Amino acid sequence: MDPVSEPPPPPRTELTFLLGMGFQLLLAEFESRLAEQGYGDLRPIHGLTFQALGPAGATSSELAARLGVTRQAAGQIVDDLERRGYVRREPHPAGGRRRLVVLTEAAHRHLAVAGRALHGLEAELGERLDVGVLRAELERLLVALADGRPLPPLRPVW
Repeated sequence: MDPVSEPPPPPRTELTFLLGMGFQLLLAEFESRLAEQGYGDLRPIHGLTFQALGPAGATSSELAARLGVTRQAAGQIVDDLERRGYVRREPHPAGGRRRLVVLTEAAHRHLAVAGRALHGLEAELGERLDVGVLRAELERLLVALADGRPLPPLRPVW
C-alpha cells in the first residue's frame, strides 16, 4: 500500500463521509490486490454474493433477500457467476422446481485468496495505526446505532 500523498480530510468532515471515504479506499486497495492475484474479473457484489450464499447455498429468492436486490437482479448475478464458473445450480434438497445456487471450487479458491488479501491489508494498516482500537470503536458505533436491534446485512450500495 502506497503512503498517502494527499493531506487527510479536514477535521470537520462529517462522520458518514469519513467512513465512506475509508471504505472506498480500503475496497479499492483490496480490489487491486485481488487483481494482482488473477481475480480482476470480480467486483465487490460478487464477493458479497459468495458470502450471502454461504456453505449451504441458497435459492435465487433467498439470495435476493440477503443482498437486498430484486429477484431479477439476483438471477442476473447468478447467471453471470455461473458463466464464469463460480457457482452452479443444483436441484433443491427439498425437491420441487426450486434450484439451489452453490459455490464451486473456483469460488472457494477465490475466497481463500480474498481472505489472505484482507488479512494482509489489515496487518499492514496495523503497522501504521492501531487497528484494534479502530475495530473496537467501530464495533461500539454499530452497537450504538443499532440500539438493541439486529445489525443489518452489508448490502451492495456502491
